Amino acid sequence: MELTAPIRGVKGVGEKTENLLQKMGVYTVGDILLHFPRDYVTYPRAAQINELTEAKNIQTAAVIVPVTRAAVMRRTRAMTITVLKSSCEGKELEAIWFRLPYIANGLKKGKTVILYGKVTDKNGVWHMEQPALFSPEDYAAIEESMQPVYALTRGITNRFLCKTIRYALQSCDSFFDYLPTGIREKYELAEYNYALEQIHFPESKEALICARRRLVFDEFFLFLMTMQLQKRGEEKQKNPYDFTVDDLQAYIRQLPYALTGAQQRTLNEVLRDLQGETLMQRLIQGDVGSGKTIVAFLAMLYVSDQGCQSAIMAPTEVLAKQHEQSFLELCERFGIQKTIVLLTGSMTAKQKREARAAIAEHTDALIIGTHALIQEQVSYERLALVITDEQHRFGVRQRETFAEKGQSPHILVMSATPIPRTLAIILYGDMDISVMDEVPATRLPIKNCVVGEDYRTKANAFLEKEVAAGHQAYIICPLVEASENLDANNVTDYTDRLRAQLSSDVRIACLHGKMKAAEKNQIMEDFKEHKTDILVSTTVIEVGVNVPNATVMMIENADRFGLAQLHQLRGRVGRGEAQSYCIMMNASDSDRAKNRLEILNKSNDGFFIASEDLKLRGPGDFFGIRQAGDLSFLIADIYTDARVLNQASDEVKRILEVDPSLEAEEHVNLKIKMREIFERGDVTLSL
Repeated sequence: MELTAPIRGVKGVGEKTENLLQKMGVYTVGDILLHFPRDYVTYPRAAQINELTEAKNIQTAAVIVPVTRAAVMRRTRAMTITVLKSSCEGKELEAIWFRLPYIANGLKKGKTVILYGKVTDKNGVWHMEQPALFSPEDYAAIEESMQPVYALTRGITNRFLCKTIRYALQSCDSFFDYLPTGIREKYELAEYNYALEQIHFPESKEALICARRRLVFDEFFLFLMTMQLQKRGEEKQKNPYDFTVDDLQAYIRQLPYALTGAQQRTLNEVLRDLQGETLMQRLIQGDVGSGKTIVAFLAMLYVSDQGCQSAIMAPTEVLAKQHEQSFLELCERFGIQKTIVLLTGSMTAKQKREARAAIAEHTDALIIGTHALIQEQVSYERLALVITDEQHRFGVRQRETFAEKGQSPHILVMSATPIPRTLAIILYGDMDISVMDEVPATRLPIKNCVVGEDYRTKANAFLEKEVAAGHQAYIICPLVEASENLDANNVTDYTDRLRAQLSSDVRIACLHGKMKAAEKNQIMEDFKEHKTDILVSTTVIEVGVNVPNATVMMIENADRFGLAQLHQLRGRVGRGEAQSYCIMMNASDSDRAKNRLEILNKSNDGFFIASEDLKLRGPGDFFGIRQAGDLSFLIADIYTDARVLNQASDEVKRILEVDPSLEAEEHVNLKIKMREIFERGDVTLSL
């Protein structure tokens, strides 16, 4: 079977399953092999109920459960609850499942099943909530082995993916290994197809680390090689705009606060670029709460005063509307009339027509939008500046899109990810870099605490206290819904439990990435307007949301996140005048997890945290939930894998110095690989 064959050709994949897999970005056999696990679980030896140890109050275990009584199903207005009770030599166990009515089909009287999940002792009875269910035969096949855990979509199970990927590995063609033998030997990198097999179904932890290291090297190497080849084909474009010198001080003096030194320095660097000889390509790295938005607005205002348009692209519609409101308020404060235009994908056809007409008519407009700014048929008039969020980093194709409309804009990219400068230079080698490492003095430092499960009752009481004071709270869970493999809190079940535990007066909503865009936008709008008090969410709220009334960020399973991501999440609070708090719930007993979280507990400085994260994280730290960020690598992580990133960078530079056209015999496969990448993408490569 060819790697390019449709996924429908794999045994067991029908039309319905094919549609679900396509939602996950899986269209071909090759795609599913590149759908890497998000985690791994080692299943312990299955124990009898009476063998469970009471050394810990909470443990993860596999329990052999004889079904002596049929499972009982209860129906409430909100959900179906399935309960199974069993016992062994005087010790009882109760298992409960929410919203899984079909689970009762596998719990017929007289059967023996294996339940895997968290076990707690409640008044002398073992209790399991949402455990995974196995037959003894199925569990024996995975017992004491490392099993992959994949990102899923509703209707696709982890077991199905495992089965499908095994079939694909056994029946499809091999990938050719493009990496020169000399590089593989120099860094002791595994052969590509071996690495692919071991990343899905590792024989051991050592084999997994070896496989992952090869695939991480590949991601960095190909990313950097692509960037360098693109950059080589581009010369710095001459600045077509003749802007006059204007330091914007008349506006700055009207702000209700003084700009920090970092804000003023960054703004000056942007203004120099706008007035320079070549088009700007600048990255602003600003720590959480450093005030990047006002710098962006002032730059856009400067361009408008020069008679040209500017546009800012936000990653979400909520953030785009947030920018619009902020810009309108600032214009009112400055006493100026400026045309501010909003364009997003969910607007009605009439609203889009009106927005496009305003853009075509007003040559000095401040334009705000999502990717609709380049996807829609928009006719710009003298678009001189495009500001993008890190998730929308412009590539060659997007610049060509504006060029085709007769525009050659300056490009400014804003990032809230505090990447250490040495790594930023590698990853953004085609851009100048400004660092905003100060937080406005008016902001109260966030009070942090790292606590265990025994703090749960106090945490809930604190949430109710803050809500009673008129404030709001975020609660972050690592999963959308219960996983048959992962032992971590999920948004769906957590929301149900919280509603049962807190006062009925507390308004609770949940939010996650599997919801439709319109539903997510509405939930966030309701939270911003204080129609809800507590928002239980995945990390989908991480980027840019501004709710000044939110004073509490509680992060469940904080030990499963990278420090940089935790710092980003913490930055969602502390945006108003009231004191804010971050509660990190640590579910791990390891000293290493405690030491890592203690860094966050003691510091609110994102650049310091990123630097410390680099020192602490090692090659085995990728078993938790991956970092989120602007550079969406499938498997690599710029913090954990900083050393590999440097190695890949060195090799890309060396190859292009000695063989810039990739003509050498040892680079034949590499040249083929790069052609594939550029033919598949939005850019062309002259090789």
